[in-house]
Amino acid sequence: MDKRAIGIYDSGFGGLTALKRLRQLMPDEDIIYFADSGRMPYGGRSDSQLCSFAKQDQDFLASFGVKIIIAACGTISSAAESVLKGYHIPVVGVLEPGIRRLASLPGDGPLGIIATEASIRTGKFKALLEKLAPGREIMDIPCPKFAPLIEHGHSAMGDAELEAAVAEYLAPMKGAGLAGLGLCCTHYGIINESIHAFLEEDVPLVAASESAAEEVCEYLKSNGLTGGSGKLKLYTSGDAEELRAFASALLGEAELDIEAISPMEVLAE
Repeated sequence: MDKRAIGIYDSGFGGLTALKRLRQLMPDEDIIYFADSGRMPYGGRSDSQLCSFAKQDQDFLASFGVKIIIAACGTISSAAESVLKGYHIPVVGVLEPGIRRLASLPGDGPLGIIATEASIRTGKFKALLEKLAPGREIMDIPCPKFAPLIEHGHSAMGDAELEAAVAEYLAPMKGAGLAGLGLCCTHYGIINESIHAFLEEDVPLVAASESAAEEVCEYLKSNGLTGGSGKLKLYTSGDAEELRAFASALLGEAELDIEAISPMEVLAE
């Protein structure tokens, strides 16, 4: 038994999709979540900036003595992979779990990847999918507007700005006979209904964030590292009330312990 908390971080609200899945699977685990909304979006940052942010976010969570960290950010997972793999606490990104799940889908149609501009630029999601699903046609498209729209409240079905962005980015995938679509930015699972509605096909959507949560659950159980009281604490470098409203709706929990900190406090860790 290990009663230390699980740490999760993201550039903002997207990682809450991993948190939600983890609480479904392991309701007794203590979790500390950090939304770095004060410095988002991460998608347009340079690789060197992203490596710095990853180290700072991980150090912040490590200061609480967590037993494992989920880097619930597709951009960090692809652009700062060395920071995740070289850390002194186990860190699980969303790149490998999400792509493994996507590659396992049946069928011979194209496989799609949507992610931030930085993630697509690295080519790592596509390269791993090519390795695991050789010979398959792959369509990878950056969707830079999605995460900022979601962070600013444009996440509901029927939202005009969101629908316009979905149509702008996903037009090449509509009618392409996709065998599956990987949501390789953790924010994108929040708008899966809008994505499904636009594609007008029963395309399986693979949320990389949920895949990462499932792998962490398996890892903790197989290594005897489970234990806790179900306590949840959320930190944000952005607006605490915005995070409270979003997290409460997504998680279905009215009472949440949320604390706002400045980005400088993260740097100080």
